[in-house]
Amino acid sequence: MPAREHLPAAWREVPVLDVVIPVHNEEKDLGPCVARLRDHLVRTFPYPFRITVADNASTDRTPAVAAGLADSVAEVRHVRLDRKGRGRALRAVWSASDAPVLAYMDVDLSTDLNALLPLVAPLISGHSDLAIGSRLTRSSRVVRGPKREFISRAYNLILRGSLHARFSDAQCGFKAIRGDVARVLLPLVEDTGWFFDTEMLVLAERAGLRIHEVPVDWVDDPDSTVHLVRTAADDLKGVWRVGRALAVGALPLDRLARPFGDDPRDRELTGVPRGLARQLVGFCVVGVLSTLFYLLLYSGFRTFTEAQAANAFALLVSAVANTAANRRLTFGVRGGDRAVRHQAQGLVVFAIGLALTSGSLAALGAASGDPAHSTELAVLVAANLAATVLRFLLLRAWVFPDRHDTPVPPHGTARADDPRNAR
Repeated sequence: MPAREHLPAAWREVPVLDVVIPVHNEEKDLGPCVARLRDHLVRTFPYPFRITVADNASTDRTPAVAAGLADSVAEVRHVRLDRKGRGRALRAVWSASDAPVLAYMDVDLSTDLNALLPLVAPLISGHSDLAIGSRLTRSSRVVRGPKREFISRAYNLILRGSLHARFSDAQCGFKAIRGDVARVLLPLVEDTGWFFDTEMLVLAERAGLRIHEVPVDWVDDPDSTVHLVRTAADDLKGVWRVGRALAVGALPLDRLARPFGDDPRDRELTGVPRGLARQLVGFCVVGVLSTLFYLLLYSGFRTFTEAQAANAFALLVSAVANTAANRRLTFGVRGGDRAVRHQAQGLVVFAIGLALTSGSLAALGAASGDPAHSTELAVLVAANLAATVLRFLLLRAWVFPDRHDTPVPPHGTARADDPRNAR
């Protein structure tokens, strides 16, 4: 890390690091947290720093505690927001901060503070644009229950399969970002809650930003107020929203001039990605979500129509969504070129699936007369599994074939306007 005299002049006039602690009803933990964090920074961080308490709509004594800390400790300031949401608090404080490096951590300090300097050092030096603490690397030391461990790993596996994320831990409450990057990136992040972190990281990767990962030691807080099921459900909704936006080209990352350079995958995968294993993972994730979507639609349609019509309507709607998702997420096709043709071919694949599932329903009806609804669903699931295998083969070989005639620029090609070249 550079010595203080070698820092840019503007950095000597403001805190180099602004650490944000988003809180909601944390009157008991806030004081000890700030005291411990300040003591650690005084001992280990060689540059000016600031600690910002972002109180988002607390209803207990948290605002009074935060105001008292801001009055008594020179490095502490307090920001009050009248609406809840960790993402909303971080966006508000980071967007207004004058510090060149911005960070945040959870108030319970579950992450060992010894990882803070390794987290922000690559951002201060200009080596990286964002940095995240990871609980899922081999060298991380984590103490938490099996339920949280399973949910965390399953969630990050979904991100890798559906959004092709390469970072290992989306939700660890220990992250940092360069101030200039935040001013460009944050206006594109829609979520205001817990999915804020994931969306920010996915967009950062797509914008070609460099994300640095730091293994952390992390101990679960047994008194955490995070509602796991509700948070997981909101996160899955966010994954679907971002994935759908990427699939239809709704995000501006592919249309705007990127000040930080292209995503290497955009250069490598101009048409269709060639990795079978990667495609299988993406196809399976999209297939699971599509099947759940199909079953929900079928159950809804079945309440007012007969089985064959409900099956046809549900398959048609889910097939359009499935083709769009596989087009972008599994086979990496961007933009509107050939989109109509791909959907038409997808409908042919849909017709094959309709024939398989309708035939299964017809056979079931002939065998048992008036089968139970649960039996219908079981038969449809089995038929859809068979149709899924055939669908992948047709999508890969016919709808989205590997286009070897597409010229691929070399991996080392750099943009002339990439500011990283000037660092």
